[in-house]
Formats: sequence, C-alpha cells, structure tokens
Amino acid sequence: MKGVWGRYLEVDLSSGEVGEREIPERWYELHLGGRGIAARLLLELLPPNADPLGPENVLIFATGPLQGTGVAGAGRHVVAAKSPKTNSISDSYAGGYFAHELGRSGYDGIIVRGIAPRPVYLLLYEGRAELREADGLWGEFTGEVDEELRRRHPGARVACIGPAGEKLVIQSCIIHDRTRAAGRPGFGAVMGSKRLKAVVVKGHLEKELADPEAFLRARAEFARSLVEDPGAVELGKYGTARGLTWLSEMGILPTENFRDGVFDEAEAIGGKRMAETILVDRETCAGCPIRCKRVVRAEFRGRTVEPRYGGPEYETLASFGSLCKCSDLSAVALANQLCNAYGLDTISVGVAIATLMEASEKGLIEEQIPWGDPGTIVAWVERIGNREGLGDEIAAGTECFAERIGAEYAMTVKGVEVPMHEPRGKVGLGISYAVSPRGATHLEGTHDTMIEGDAPTPELGVKQGMDRFALKGKAHLVKLYEDLRSFTNSLVMCVFVTRETGPNYNFPMIRELLRYATGMELTPKEMLLIGERNFNLLRLYSGLVGYRREHDRLPRRFHEPLPRGKSANRPIPEREFQEEIDEYYRLRGWDEKGPTPEKLRGLGLGELAPLREDN
Repeated sequence: MKGVWGRYLEVDLSSGEVGEREIPERWYELHLGGRGIAARLLLELLPPNADPLGPENVLIFATGPLQGTGVAGAGRHVVAAKSPKTNSISDSYAGGYFAHELGRSGYDGIIVRGIAPRPVYLLLYEGRAELREADGLWGEFTGEVDEELRRRHPGARVACIGPAGEKLVIQSCIIHDRTRAAGRPGFGAVMGSKRLKAVVVKGHLEKELADPEAFLRARAEFARSLVEDPGAVELGKYGTARGLTWLSEMGILPTENFRDGVFDEAEAIGGKRMAETILVDRETCAGCPIRCKRVVRAEFRGRTVEPRYGGPEYETLASFGSLCKCSDLSAVALANQLCNAYGLDTISVGVAIATLMEASEKGLIEEQIPWGDPGTIVAWVERIGNREGLGDEIAAGTECFAERIGAEYAMTVKGVEVPMHEPRGKVGLGISYAVSPRGATHLEGTHDTMIEGDAPTPELGVKQGMDRFALKGKAHLVKLYEDLRSFTNSLVMCVFVTRETGPNYNFPMIRELLRYATGMELTPKEMLLIGERNFNLLRLYSGLVGYRREHDRLPRRFHEPLPRGKSANRPIPEREFQEEIDEYYRLRGWDEKGPTPEKLRGLGLGELAPLREDN
C-alpha cells in the first residue's frame, strides 16, 4: 500500500539491539495505521500477565498514512502500551511536530521493548537509529531535555519524560515539543520504568503516494475548508477553552469534584479572559492553519509562567480551575507549566487534587487542603510530581488511594480519572466512559450536545438528532460514533479538524485524501468497519486480562442529581443505564468478555479467534 513504509523500528533496551519489523500488507488493509497497527502489534507481543512497569511491556509510537505529508490535522501520532492504570492496553494521542518527523523517517512507528541497564535516549536521525546514554539528562525537566537534545541534533523533535515519569508516578505522561502530552494512561511511568528518557526523531524521506498531484490539490482544499469554517476560526482565536463558560451555563462544567456543574467564576478562567490577559501567542501542529494551541506569560506569587511551556487548554483550566474551585488564571497556568515540566497529565493530577480536597473536607486525611486555594493547587502538583509525603501515596494511583482512605467518591473508571465532561448532561458520553477498554475517556466517541440538532450525520444514517439527556436508544449512536472516532484514531487525525456531525461533516474529504495517498477507496461502511475492527482489538485484550461486563460502571456520584443549573435534577438512572449498556453489547456482538470468536471472524480477524476460544 502506498503512503506507508511497511515497517517499524524495533528496539530492545535490555540488549541494546536495534532492528526492524516488517508489517504484513494485510494488516494495513485491515487496520490502516495508528491505533490499529499498534493494537495489533501489542496483541502479538504483549502477554496478558505482563507487568505494565516490567520488562515485558511494549511501548509503541505509531503513525498513519497521512503523517509526514503536511495534511492539516495529521500532525499527530499515537503512543500505545499496557497501562499501569488499567492493566490493559491503551493508547494516547499527541500533536506537535514529532509525528511529522516520524512520518518521514522511513518507519511507520517505533517498538520499544525491555529495560535499559542505565538511562538512555533513542535517536532516529535521518534513517540511522541508535541508543545513547542519558545519565546527564536523568532528573531534568522536559523543557531542558528538549532544548539540549535539539541542540545536539538540529532539526529533530523530542518526546521525553520528566521527573514524574522517572519516579513512576501513575499520573505521569510523555511530553512532546515541551507542550504536547500523551497523557491519561500513565505512559510516562512506562517510559520511566524502561529508563528511556527520550525519543528523538528527524526524518528525511518523502512518502510514495498513489496520486501525488491529486493529493496536493485535495490537501490544499482540505486546509482551505478549515480556515473558512467559523468553528475552526473561533477555535484558533480562543483555543479549546472557548466552551468553558458555555458548559457552565449548560450546568455541565465539572465543579468541586463533580458535585456541581456550575462554576460561578467560570468567566475568570475562560478562553476570552485568557485572550484578554495572559495570552501572548498561538502555536500549531505540523501543516495545520488553525493555530489553536495557547502560549501564555504570567506571574504567580513571584514565579514566572514561561511561554516555552505553552498554556492551559480546556481540560487543564477545568481540572485545576472549576473542579478544584479555583478562579486564579495565573495559578492554573503555573500548574499547567509544572505538569508539562514534570511530565504529568493535567486531567489526572487535577482529579487527584480534587480528591484530596474532598478527603480533607470530610476528615479522611489529616492534612488541611482547602477548596479553591491557588497556592495549594500549585504546591500539590509539585508534591505529586516529586512523590513527597501524601503525594507519594496518591502518585501510586488515584483510585487505589481513594480505596485506602475509604473515600467512596473516586471519580475514576477502570482506574482512569474522569475527564472534564459531565455525563449527567451527556448521557451517551457516559456510556462511552463506562464501556471503553481505555477507562474514562472523552475522545472515544462523540458528545451528546453534538447530536441534538437535525440530521447530525446523514451519510451514516443519522437523520434525526437525540436529546442530550435521552438514554433509551443511545447505544446505537454511541457505537456508531465510537467506530467513526476509531477510524480517525487509526488515521491519527486531530479531532478538531474532523467534523463528525452537522453541515460541515468532512469525512468524504478525508477519505479522498486517504485514496490519493494510499490507493484505498473506502465507502462509509468500510470506513466504519476499520474503526470497529480496531476498537475491538482493545476490548479483546482487556477481556484477556480479566475485564468483564460487570466492570462497565460509572462512579456512584453520576447516579445522583446535580444541585443546580440547566442540567440539575437529572441523575443517570442506574438500572436503565445498565440496560442500555446491555443493548450496546448486543449491537457490538460481545459477550461478557468482549468480542466473541464469531465476532472476530466477522471482522476479518479469524486468526485472533483462538485467543478467545482459549480464554
């Protein structure tokens, strides 16, 4: 297939050996790239009993057919491995420029195995790959590591961990280009356990495309469609924070550890306030004209928030802001900077701090951790990053910590902290939270507010919208949009340039780009089948490690009503919610362990059916 290299770089940190792994042509036809190829490799290479922080875990950096081609929204890649939060395979997505360089490297991805005897970094520079010692980089913040490695290797891009990953903090992540995080599953700890400080890549090759001239025309037209899209223009102006105040008005802005959906001081931390005060620039990812990334400068109690670490996006503003009842924008910006420097996932750390605040309020811990205090939030980011005192305990996992102290309000699903989207006002998203093999994630399916209008997605047969509070009949739409998003994640396209619903629905243009790049001509049905196939790979593995239908639940709090606002007094009814998940399983063709052997054969994955027959 055109548009791909057909091979992955394979690195064994234990032995120091560097080689290549050829990827079967059929895998590209079945799985396309990105999430699909990564999950397929992990199913082959990763025993179900492997320790996520042990030598058997496999860490994969993967691209799709559009990386390295300059397509708007294709400046992303996926990182996949066994997550220390879920004990199952998971994936995480990051933007910037690393993916563009990897897409031009001669490899579609990188497979990392084993544990290095001492700290190292992997250098893939213009076709040559080698491991180099990183003793002098160990313990350094990500900004210093990025700066030093780019000085040594001009033109390269860097993915690295900070002190949090080195200390195996479960909330740690991998930082790319100083500001882009592959967060949520705890992959910073996976990288730290392997003593792999960084991956440095510089590409030098152009992909062979199926129809180069047509591809260039389609690429330009796709970029033009984005700059003419009012939603994309607004995203560039205000970033993802543009919707923060709107969510509070809708009564679904996570506030006070999800006890409320209205934050009275939402405007103080919203996108407009940021643009008027601390915003100094906007950044973008390779090939993208939207420029949605925030760059800020601020001062908080004598400490400077530096532009090199970017600025807070919506999830960060909500997790350190409304979730912790903090309205100090400069403090939130500093907390964001510290997370980027230490290599911490802002959602995970924000939920952890809110958990501590509620525990303090209820007398479950001795320390006094008041709601809303900006200095407290900044201090606890560092305490978690350094594993100091009680920070050491919660750094072992928010869910485990809550269980130890007897807190019955841990806002996690399968060990993963709930992101900043309130399911009591987006019930379909709540189903996705509960059933996802990745744990709670807001990037697996669509949001109910996007499918309330008339004819959300006619091409996919969705010709009538549904109320965001409606539960009955929502399983069908959850599955449909999960499959569509899984296709997007296999291309590794940014969700902010894809339009899944409404008049600007653009997947025909995306399939056209794919056709000119690879030669694959997909119908809408075939597109969804690729997405479904790859989603099932993750659920197959989660069944192998012990997840069952009974684990598909939400935190108890979501079955209780919100106290005020436009989404008040609408708890998710637990019995009806579980009945709709039963319908979801029926539509998926799953039994309690996930995809059945018959389902796998129906997806063209018959060679994987013995994994279920033996389990």
